[in-house]
Amino acid sequence: MAVLADRLTDVVGARTADALASALDLHTVGDLLRHYPRRYAQRGELTDIAGLEIGEHVTVLARVESTTKKPMRTRKGSILEVTITDGLRRLSCAFFGNQTWRERELRPGRTGLFAGKVTAFRRSLQLANPEYELIESDSDDGLSTVDDFLSRIIPVYPAAQGLPSWRISKAVHQTLEMLDREPDPLPEWLRREHGLVTLFEALHAIHRPHSDADLHGARTRLKWDEALAVQLVLARRRQSTGGRAAPACPPKPGGIAEAFDERLPFRLTEGQREVGEAVSADLAGEHPMNRLLQGEVGSGKTIVALRAMLQVVDAGRQAALLAPTEVLAAQHARSLRELLGDLAQAGELGGSECATRVTLLTGSLPARQRKQALLDAASGAAGIVVGTHALLGEHVSFADLAFVVIDEQHRFGVEQRDALRSRAGEDISPHVLVMTATPIPRTVAMTVYGDLETSSLRQLPSGRSPISTTVVPAAEKPAWLDRAWQRLREEVGKGHQAYVVCPRIGDEPPSDKTERPPIAVLDLAPELENGPLAGLRVGVLHGRLPGDEKDAVMRAFAAGELDVLVATTVIEVGVNVPNATLMVIMDADRFGVSQLHQLRGRVGRGSVPGLCLLVTEALDGTSARARLAAVESTTDGFELSKLDLELRREGDILGAAQSGKRSGLKLLSLLRDEDVIAQSRSVAQRVVSADPELADHPGLATLAADTIDDERAEYLEKT
Repeated sequence: MAVLADRLTDVVGARTADALASALDLHTVGDLLRHYPRRYAQRGELTDIAGLEIGEHVTVLARVESTTKKPMRTRKGSILEVTITDGLRRLSCAFFGNQTWRERELRPGRTGLFAGKVTAFRRSLQLANPEYELIESDSDDGLSTVDDFLSRIIPVYPAAQGLPSWRISKAVHQTLEMLDREPDPLPEWLRREHGLVTLFEALHAIHRPHSDADLHGARTRLKWDEALAVQLVLARRRQSTGGRAAPACPPKPGGIAEAFDERLPFRLTEGQREVGEAVSADLAGEHPMNRLLQGEVGSGKTIVALRAMLQVVDAGRQAALLAPTEVLAAQHARSLRELLGDLAQAGELGGSECATRVTLLTGSLPARQRKQALLDAASGAAGIVVGTHALLGEHVSFADLAFVVIDEQHRFGVEQRDALRSRAGEDISPHVLVMTATPIPRTVAMTVYGDLETSSLRQLPSGRSPISTTVVPAAEKPAWLDRAWQRLREEVGKGHQAYVVCPRIGDEPPSDKTERPPIAVLDLAPELENGPLAGLRVGVLHGRLPGDEKDAVMRAFAAGELDVLVATTVIEVGVNVPNATLMVIMDADRFGVSQLHQLRGRVGRGSVPGLCLLVTEALDGTSARARLAAVESTTDGFELSKLDLELRREGDILGAAQSGKRSGLKLLSLLRDEDVIAQSRSVAQRVVSADPELADHPGLATLAADTIDDERAEYLEKT
């Protein structure tokens, strides 16, 4: 018999265990049994070929439509081309060498599972030398060629090269036969209260469902395990941090905040006023504000943050604004000084009586400027300190840090955020405002951000221009790319400017991958200067440029001294050049939905409508093209955030991408399982209130530790 903690070698044999470990990082019985089927196929039901992604390893259930044998051009032998279909779309399978037996086996009308890596050949999707298992029809004595396919419902697993779905299925079947009943991690009262099956029953039913009802019961139970594990960690976090104090910063009549409001050259939106009042009330309290401010690109989050920072300055304390890049930090410092005018000129000739000082502190500042910035922060001369992770250095100290604004929170490491939080003192936590232009669905906020209050700005300030987006399918229609460069020249001819964004810098070591590497800034910029953009003033910006060079390039572009800026995603957030009206994003399919939305928000910031061109070689019908079509169809970031969450691995929000480990969430959908999340949150709160250390609930403690490892628990506790 076997238990979940046992090594797979003892259950499925060394050869299969080694294959599962190297291909899928599965080492224990629990690892394998929590490698759930990606989907389920019914007998006679074919896989939807539309949406397959180039480069992924897939297993499709399809019917052979035709076979064609052709001689190979460069060497002896032949190619057997087998066309398979789901009834709507076709997929080509190519087998190389003299394989007459395959021709006899893969007759038109036969149905089977075909597994391999999706590639593109002559602008069509193809599987080269796929592995396959033919499934006999129900009329053939009702038997399959593979024991695992005896049931009506066929599990299809996430696979890897050399390890197709049916090999994984056999290993799972063998493991389930040996699985022993262990004490259930969920107490009996909880299972009874919510009508949940046991873990033993759920693991059998998720892999070998006899009916849709079996499958539903299994999925519900296993989702509960995942949701409850996360909520237990969050409940313990709230229990331990709820008693900390924060520096109270009540509004001050006649101070710098009031003076700033009187000088605003525009009216605040209703949303800005409402959020501003909520933030102001939080800052006046004696418990730490932990608020998430989400809003569309250009919705005015910076104004809300600045007004809050001025309230803190009025209270005689300091505020810090943490930005993810030096380019953005410098841009923020400039913007704040411009908005404040003489209110940012404390100690200078012409400065207002109630003025403060805005200090920029980044790692690449010249020694003299850095020394002065450190002194301004430590002495309290700077009411507002703007910087990157350099603010977290050991040698940076604050006179009285009461408020931290974190811009684009998802770009920071956990330790960095926590280090800044601890700067107010050992027993005092500063107030924290997290800003993001990537809207976050409510269930994500409820799951990941624990007890953060969430505020949203959905209304754009007046004066923002619309942005239109068009997909440029370069592989299918190369003339469209030529037209894109012509369009860029036309914009520059009208006196405007443009961005060209690439996914790679170009100074990275060569890759051993066979597919084309992503387009790089350092390769594309000279090609454009000597080709379609000859005669235009082209600048280059990327993250590995020295800080002073980055700042100089950005200043030159903002001043209109450059026509085109070829850059990486270093310009993704915060960069504000109203004269930039066009953006061309190369290899757009290499970016996420929310990132594309962020990037295009850099244009249309003035009085002229913006245009964003998404250049891609992804083929029509792939999921990559579906993502780009979604971005093309709407500029509503809240809608796109939901789509983005559906398309990417939801577990990334638990820090899986950050830690490089497998996600802790396999089944729980943060979009579709709001009821389970809310119920498990309530249960976790009850349990932790009565048993903070989970000493009386060892099963729940183990469940939380197994689902949320130490690294992810730290991520959640410090978020």
